[in-house]
Amino acid sequence: MNPRPWWRKLGHGSLLLLATIYCVFPIYFMLVQSLKTAQEDVFGNPLIVWNPTFENFEELFERQGEVRGFVGSALRRSYPFLDWLENTIVVFAGSVAVTLVASILAAYAIGRLRPPGFRWWRRAIFATYVVPHTILFVPLYQVVLSLHLDDNLLALVLVYPTLALPFCVWILSAYFQQLPREVEESALVEGASRASAFVRIVLPMSRPVIVAAGIFALGTIASDFTLASVFLLGAHNQTIPAGLGTMEVALDELLAVAGINLMAIPVVLICAVFARGYVRGLTAAMVEGA
Repeated sequence: MNPRPWWRKLGHGSLLLLATIYCVFPIYFMLVQSLKTAQEDVFGNPLIVWNPTFENFEELFERQGEVRGFVGSALRRSYPFLDWLENTIVVFAGSVAVTLVASILAAYAIGRLRPPGFRWWRRAIFATYVVPHTILFVPLYQVVLSLHLDDNLLALVLVYPTLALPFCVWILSAYFQQLPREVEESALVEGASRASAFVRIVLPMSRPVIVAAGIFALGTIASDFTLASVFLLGAHNQTIPAGLGTMEVALDELLAVAGINLMAIPVVLICAVFARGYVRGLTAAMVEGA
């Protein structure tokens, strides 16, 4: 087999480098901006920080009434970022947990138990994924009001899973459908219940695709701004995306960028740590087919 010519290797390497820069540059730019002082932001190089400082991050965690640097009392503003951070962790963790539990149970019923018409059920559930959620604001808000969950974090914990459930059910059910049934049936013959076989055999075998579903759910939930800003109106009840939308960007641009970093970087790190499992899970589900 002839080796690839040098120009083809150079072309592939150049494309890979461009793709990497395209993906990493926004994160780098936000990080650089968040480490600048107001003076360096105005007069310095937009792509380089010469005197990095954590002043912007420190100011985010200051409580109301504390002095905020050189701005002065006339323009001093403070934001309940600690409350936003706590709300974000609760909402993200609860929503991902609800999404995974519901999607695993639904996918097992469709892909493993195979009720009549299970293929059509799976396609119908996946078809709801393409429905724009912007047209569901009014009915969703009416449901939230009828449950007396307006301005309540539980509203997002119940609504956010609907964003990721169709896709998660689709890939999980496709994977469950093609798992070897002999292993599970041998456990049933040995006296294990179906629930025990599901927990001890099916779930460990499905770890890659469950990781893929979890990362997809986290990314979908973390990218939302509109639902949080509509359902959570109280200043202390908002998540980080909705809270940052209320900031005075003209005066607090660097604080807003620092807040974006505090939310985005952990999500990026989680995705990077589980990237191999994410790719393995998606590949396994796609290979099995829908």
